[in-house]
Amino acid sequence: MTKVGITAAPFLEIGVGAKAYGMGGAFVGTANDASALYWNPSGMARLPRSEGSFVHIDWLADINFDFIGFVLPAGRIGSFGLSITSLSMDDMLVRTEDRPTGTGEYFKTGSMAIGASYAINLTDRFSIGFTGKYLREQIWKETATGIAFDIGTLFTTNFHGMRIGATLSNFGMDMRMAGEDLLVYHDIDQTQMGNNDKIFAELQTESWPLPLTFQVGVAMEIIQSGVNRLTLALDAVQPTDNTESINLGTEYALREWVFLRAGYRNLFLKDSEEGLTFGAGAILRFGTMKLKVDYSYAQFGVFNDIQCFAIGIVL
Repeated sequence: MTKVGITAAPFLEIGVGAKAYGMGGAFVGTANDASALYWNPSGMARLPRSEGSFVHIDWLADINFDFIGFVLPAGRIGSFGLSITSLSMDDMLVRTEDRPTGTGEYFKTGSMAIGASYAINLTDRFSIGFTGKYLREQIWKETATGIAFDIGTLFTTNFHGMRIGATLSNFGMDMRMAGEDLLVYHDIDQTQMGNNDKIFAELQTESWPLPLTFQVGVAMEIIQSGVNRLTLALDAVQPTDNTESINLGTEYALREWVFLRAGYRNLFLKDSEEGLTFGAGAILRFGTMKLKVDYSYAQFGVFNDIQCFAIGIVL
């Protein structure tokens, strides 16, 4: 049993960043750019300079996925971050059984998360980070809101600088849809004549838990000499709404200027549609400022393949 479809806010499981996606989502043990806000908030504490990230993914079925994040290092007191995640699509025509071609009305649907993060280096090898998120989902006139929290750690070992990361994501309250379309008139006793047959009432929908996910990741540079670097990464993923899986990834860097990436996402996941991922990126320098440009491509089985574009700015 895969347990798919038993949680609210499934958009929280869509990975952020073309760099991480190009590495098959194996990024918990690296988390070395602004997308650490999603993958492992403790990685923010290791960013030496302020960094912003802008991500767009052409998701399935003409759905748009967008992420904006910013990390501000504040010295010994730690690092702070803000992020906004949005899942959206074009307005859709309202259709009914009586009017299958449309009523002339349109409805919106989408999801959003606003997060605030904090991370600190407790030692020169161990970092910890936290994120609090406000969640909102909408379909036409109904909405659901909730609060969730992430916690992450990152430890650098003495074994060739190997990093070990761990995260617990989306721990929070259940979410339930409510709105004006669930307000109805109700006749409490249809057998009683003369009673009020239009009592104001509300239909109550089922509440659903968030997609709680635990991940452990390791990453290490197996080549670090001269102008070349090769990083290998592996993440083990345990979600509450699916089976266990492994993400594998690698990144080759030439002069820390041009990057090539490849990976495999959701290895061993039951009924998985995902698979190989590829990516590339470059860093352009303008004085002291850096502009990061990244792209990734991911297979998605019988669905459309996924393309991700990301721009990062280091101040």
